[in-house]
Amino acid sequence: MSLFFNSETMRFESTLLDSKNNRNVFLDVRPVSEEDADPSTGRLAGLQGKAPHAFSNRVGFPPLTPREAFVDQSSTIVNAQSSKMVYESSKPIYMVLRALGVMPYTRLAKGESVFALSSPAMFYCVTFFILLTIYLLFIALSRIEIVRTLEGRFEEAVIAYLFIVNILPILIIPLMWYETRKVASIMNGWADFEIVYRKTAGRELELRLRTKAMLIAVLLPILCSLSVAITHVTMVDFRLLQVIPYCILDTITYMMGGYWYMTCETLSTTAKILADDFQKALRHVGPAAKVSEYRSLWLRLSKLSRDTGFATCYTFTFICLYLFFIITLSIYGLMSQISDGFGVKDIGLAVTAFCSVGLLFYICDEAHYASFNVRTNFQKKLLMVELSWMNTDAQTEINMFLRATEMNPSSINLGGFFDVNRTLFKSDDEELAVTISHPEAAARSRVSAKNAIRERRSLVTA
Repeated sequence: MSLFFNSETMRFESTLLDSKNNRNVFLDVRPVSEEDADPSTGRLAGLQGKAPHAFSNRVGFPPLTPREAFVDQSSTIVNAQSSKMVYESSKPIYMVLRALGVMPYTRLAKGESVFALSSPAMFYCVTFFILLTIYLLFIALSRIEIVRTLEGRFEEAVIAYLFIVNILPILIIPLMWYETRKVASIMNGWADFEIVYRKTAGRELELRLRTKAMLIAVLLPILCSLSVAITHVTMVDFRLLQVIPYCILDTITYMMGGYWYMTCETLSTTAKILADDFQKALRHVGPAAKVSEYRSLWLRLSKLSRDTGFATCYTFTFICLYLFFIITLSIYGLMSQISDGFGVKDIGLAVTAFCSVGLLFYICDEAHYASFNVRTNFQKKLLMVELSWMNTDAQTEINMFLRATEMNPSSINLGGFFDVNRTLFKSDDEELAVTISHPEAAARSRVSAKNAIRERRSLVTA
């Protein structure tokens, strides 16, 4: 810059050097080794960008947009790849559910999950549902005809009604279509969480749940088909054409349980990792900003925990009611014939009751465990933090963190209907005990009546 006196304006003015000579050039400067020199031209090949560690100053190359020039595109690719960890962990279960027509979501190239009515996945699910419904209509009509012409023991009536009730899981498919949009939103929420976690913790979120998901996706359909085959062999005549749709419906029900298990396990594992990382970070670094970052991460995780219940509230409310009804009906049939002793048909009733109780238990227990790890266990970690060596700002952030865990519930609630936890399973057991007390009383009255008849006959003969 130079000063000169302008005679026209009668004042001192300043001039800047030519902007063309003063432009900033952004260089990706790296050292050029001697091996990159071109002996024929006497120039460095690295100056033309031919070497991996050459000067890359954009001069002489096609013009780039400002986004390409100043944004690191490799980080965008890394974000897209690293934000798939949670999805990839549960992908086998998603694939099985999609094959059964349950989850018609679509994965975009950038890793985002969307729900579209005009997608090929939705077309496949609708076609599968229509064919399965037509198949089940013929079976339902034959089952209803059996109920109309039914004569015999009460246990046989229970079995006949049980096979009609077992058709109800067909409703899971349209219910999940309605809720797939919310499930896709949770998938995207997990992707955002992974990106924020990587920026905060400096590493990827390693869940290591892929093996569990593979085992569930492979073994659960096999076990479901085996249980259906056992119930048909022991309770009714085994007909392969009638067994196949029941295997599909049973697999849908229990695979939804597998989806619930993996979702809750993901929440629990992530909460443990986040709590451990938070404790390790406070051992070495104690600024308030670090505590604030982990508080933001925990709030995201708490929201994912709440959204898990709301995303599939109608589907799992129906599943819980269906399982409770199946358990009640099966045990009712078992207890009603306790005076006559257990027969071959009771094996199928026992297998049905055992599987239904096991699924209901895992739904309640995994949700309870996830809520405990996200909130209660994290609060314990916060209460164990030593505050004496921290500055005032960091102590304030810790107290705000504790207050946030108290004010933000992490329980998994099915759309406001009820919380899914061990208390739910306990209440179901209590209601079941009250329900099955009636057939037990009826059985005892039948036994006493038979004993009275036998005594009268003995007196008459005497």
